[in-house]
Amino acid sequence: MSGRRQLALPARLRVRSVKRSRRERTWTHLPPLLRLLILTQLAFNVGFFAVLPFLAEHLGAAIGMAGWLVGLVLGLRTFSQQGLFVVGGALTDRYGVRPVVLTGCLLRIAGFAWLGYAQQTWSVIGAVLLIGFAAALFSPAVESEVARQAVLWEEAGQGPRTRVLALLTVAGQAGAFLGPLLGALLLSVDFRTVCLAGAGVFVLVLAGHLWLLPQRIPGRERIRVRGGVGDMLRNRRFLAVCCAYGAYLLAYNQLYLALPEEVERTAGSQAPLAWLFALSSLLVVATQLPVTHWAASRLDQRRSMAAGLVLISVGFAVVAVARPAALTGFAGLLPAAAFVVLLTVGQMLVAPAARAWVPDLTREGRLGLYTGALSSVSGLIVLVGSAATGSLLDAGLPPSVPWLALAAIPLLAVALLPGRTRVPGPSAG
Repeated sequence: MSGRRQLALPARLRVRSVKRSRRERTWTHLPPLLRLLILTQLAFNVGFFAVLPFLAEHLGAAIGMAGWLVGLVLGLRTFSQQGLFVVGGALTDRYGVRPVVLTGCLLRIAGFAWLGYAQQTWSVIGAVLLIGFAAALFSPAVESEVARQAVLWEEAGQGPRTRVLALLTVAGQAGAFLGPLLGALLLSVDFRTVCLAGAGVFVLVLAGHLWLLPQRIPGRERIRVRGGVGDMLRNRRFLAVCCAYGAYLLAYNQLYLALPEEVERTAGSQAPLAWLFALSSLLVVATQLPVTHWAASRLDQRRSMAAGLVLISVGFAVVAVARPAALTGFAGLLPAAAFVVLLTVGQMLVAPAARAWVPDLTREGRLGLYTGALSSVSGLIVLVGSAATGSLLDAGLPPSVPWLALAAIPLLAVALLPGRTRVPGPSAG
């Protein structure tokens, strides 16, 4: 027995070494452009999330806005960003990645600096609209080019495209985790310092892209703006993926809507939310690449999205089943923690698969438009669905009913998914 154990230990170590070397090789073998764009996503989120988590408190406490007005301002920011992604995507197809990214960075710098000095309602609204529109420019440009490069990576036999797109997700989550830490540190000075620091991050991003981002990316042809929207709206397979992705985003949005109410009920305050959010971010940073590696060798895009949506549905169901017991304290937080874990694992399956699927559904030369539309259509679904969810939570129904209704949405989205478009090849190392 001891001899077998001595032989097994080096074997396990060899397996771990192989897995680690595969992850390292993915990053080191990426072309410089892809590494630049993935690091860009990290920097974008560091700068953005250094400011956003503290905006509502600043608007209410420092500026004295009423609660409904704070909500309106935050909603306008979301609309000017998600709702206009399709515009940024179309402009990327027409003018290329570099000018759209650089313009977006300039607008984000101006928006953050403006927000830091804004004291009146009209000025705050102008600043947040500028901040949102900036993201509507640079995010579709970066995401569509990463998706295009990921397809080229896959076609060259380097590995599944989802692995590259998973790196983009990890970079975004790492930025979302580090940004609030930077903001909280600087908030001890004042909110203006936080905004100027966020602007400073984008100054560095702008300088880096002026130096490193190519004037023209090989293989990316610029096309005229008109003529693509009609084809896209007739593309039923693409719209079905958008709706399923929107259902996932609506579920993810419950981290900010249904979950706080449940945490407040069980713990008597929303203090544990910070730990649950940190748990979600750290799960993505630590396990996104292994999960994607596992899924890429076994599942195509449809099955990966379907599996993720089912896990998300189970997360809602866990809370629904536990809710009648009215548990409080630590025991009451366990179903909420299970929900966060299942939602996050579902996200890790759904998000890279959806982004990887879009190039297979896109008309020639319209990847920017379709990538932007994926966010815009799903953002509209979240906007409408969140209002309905809020009404459901306030309707005085039995405690399990809202969570069961939310559990049904991802399952319905599975039925919307079109047939698979490709069979996954063997996992490249």
